[in-house]
Amino acid sequence: RATARAGAARADGPGPMPADGRFRVGSATKTFTATVVLQLVGEGRLSLDDTVERWLPGVVRGNGHDGDRITVRQLLRHTSGVPDALPEIPALNSAEGYRAERFRSHTPEELVALALRQPPAFPPDGDWSYSNTNYLLAAMIVEEVTGRSWAREVEDRVIRPLGLADTSAPGTFPFIVGPHARTYSAFGADPGPGAGTDVTALNASMAVGAGSLVSTTHDLNRFYGALLGGRLLAPEQLTAMTDTVPAPEIGLPGVRYGLGLGETPLSCGGYYHGHPGELLGARSWSGVTPDGTRTAVVYATSDGGQDTTKAMTALVDQQLCGTSDGT
Repeated sequence: RATARAGAARADGPGPMPADGRFRVGSATKTFTATVVLQLVGEGRLSLDDTVERWLPGVVRGNGHDGDRITVRQLLRHTSGVPDALPEIPALNSAEGYRAERFRSHTPEELVALALRQPPAFPPDGDWSYSNTNYLLAAMIVEEVTGRSWAREVEDRVIRPLGLADTSAPGTFPFIVGPHARTYSAFGADPGPGAGTDVTALNASMAVGAGSLVSTTHDLNRFYGALLGGRLLAPEQLTAMTDTVPAPEIGLPGVRYGLGLGETPLSCGGYYHGHPGELLGARSWSGVTPDGTRTAVVYATSDGGQDTTKAMTALVDQQLCGTSDGT
């Protein structure tokens, strides 16, 4: 495998980026969650056509919401119409909110209730809109089906079998253990000559199932390669995961979305699967060819913007269209 790095590990020091540093992978977590759900489907313990109401009675109710009309498949595909709770979290929205609430714990139940204060974005299957609440609900369903925590299921079903030694579900623990770079956020403002606010410490319990995992580029490459290579899901479930619909909200031409897995066109023809990740100062983009033989993962320790996204996707495209794997 090929690895490249650039920049410093922190704004106030000359140390280089760690060669395989750990970082919050953000929404790449969703692929792990969808994999666990689809494993349960393959075991006959759950159906993609089960309603949310069946597993979480009364949780999605009121203000126009009806869990009887929303299926597990719609949660994983972001076609449920359930609004996103994370934009309401103070720690993610301003430097002041971050300093005040970075160590606060959240429960999925409280976050879902917060999201449901808004009306549905659209009727189920009426459109596509990215919502972290879908995966908070999916994590809750995993716990109802198995009687064990979402974190335990991810660890036992994915992390441990693949030997992802640098991947963890830290729960409410706010620090990244092991080699890692500092992360910074300007919270939408111009940081001026500085790097913004150091946001490396964070209790990521607001993103359980949706964005809370810590990992490395090496581990993400191994995970996505194993997933598309058929090591984690039976063919029927992998086919369901890669059955995609248009996802225009992502803002890149031709991008589609399946069940916790995106599909992006390649400049050299064909397409790749993967998932973007972002959580407060850390951004990543993962890509894997449909047969799982070639993978590429890029991450950056900044808020970034459209230019950062274009640079990251260009690197992934270059690696997957080239002659060597990349991280």
